[in-house]
Amino acid sequence: MTLDELREKVRTCVNCPLSSTRINAVFGSGNPEADIMFVGEAPGKNEDETGEPFVGAAGRMLNDFLAASGIKREEVFIGNIVKCRPPQNRDPLPAEEERCIGYLMEQIRIIDPKIIVCLGRIAAKQLISPDFQVTRQHGEVFTRDGRLIMATFHPAALLRNPSYKSATMDDFDVLYDIAYNRHFVLD
Repeated sequence: MTLDELREKVRTCVNCPLSSTRINAVFGSGNPEADIMFVGEAPGKNEDETGEPFVGAAGRMLNDFLAASGIKREEVFIGNIVKCRPPQNRDPLPAEEERCIGYLMEQIRIIDPKIIVCLGRIAAKQLISPDFQVTRQHGEVFTRDGRLIMATFHPAALLRNPSYKSATMDDFDVLYDIAYNRHFVLD
């Protein structure tokens, strides 16, 4: 399957009740051959309206961290665990995550990034470990399925709690070091 074919499947998906309340399914965007893939939890209001990930206040925060660390947004791919906005921006329900995670796994297979960065606890719990604690384990680097994977705070959490910004910048510095200085080598 190609990325465009997968995008069409996501656009027309009706696998869970979120499809009936969405304006747009938010497939993801960026470089289809990216070495770095960011994964958030679910689209918010602005993302649902535009069909693009991380375009609201959290997206601007993500852009700021990318720029400050020297990583260009156009070089990465950004997606979410769930492709449709949960009502009132609530956390996705486990059943919604379960019905949607296959799309993300196929995106990962097609894009084949070397590094995955989980933005927040929901993505980290799905992709790293069900008991992952982002406040204690952010910035740690793991190997999963032949890829490096790490987690940091979700940009929306930084809007609510700016005290995490310094730690997040440290995480982005680790990411830059991994991606561009190759201080970590895949097995």
